[in-house]
Parts: sequence; structure tokens; C-alpha cells
Amino acid sequence: MNILSISEVKELLPLILPIILIHVTLVILSVKHILKHPRVRIGNKWLWLFIVILIQIIGPVLYFTIGREEE
Repeated sequence: MNILSISEVKELLPLILPIILIHVTLVILSVKHILKHPRVRIGNKWLWLFIVILIQIIGPVLYFTIGREEE
């Protein structure tokens, strides 16, 4: 197993940080939308909360593309 050194992590940080910020923002927006709106298109709210929180980057994208009820 190859473990990254501190200097390698510092080099990768400018690439990783925007991805992490986008992911956290998508999760927060998804959860907020799920809790605020009374219905979802497919499944139920608890299922979508589970998907958004536990299935990393794909979960929020799936919610916004197929799960969100049209307003």
C-alpha cells in the first residue's frame, strides 16, 4: 500500500478541495430540499435522505435529476 506524504497531499489539495466543497454543498442543498418539500417523484423522503447521505457524490446528483418533484 502506498501512503501519501504530507508534501504529496499539499500538491493534491488544490485539486481535491473544490470537489469536496461541491460535494458538501450538493449534500446540504439536497437534504434541505428533501426536508422542505412535501413530496418526491420516486420513492419516499427517507429513501432519498439515505441515498443522498450515504451514496457519496452520486446520491445528490441522482436526487436532483430523478427524485426531485417538479415545483
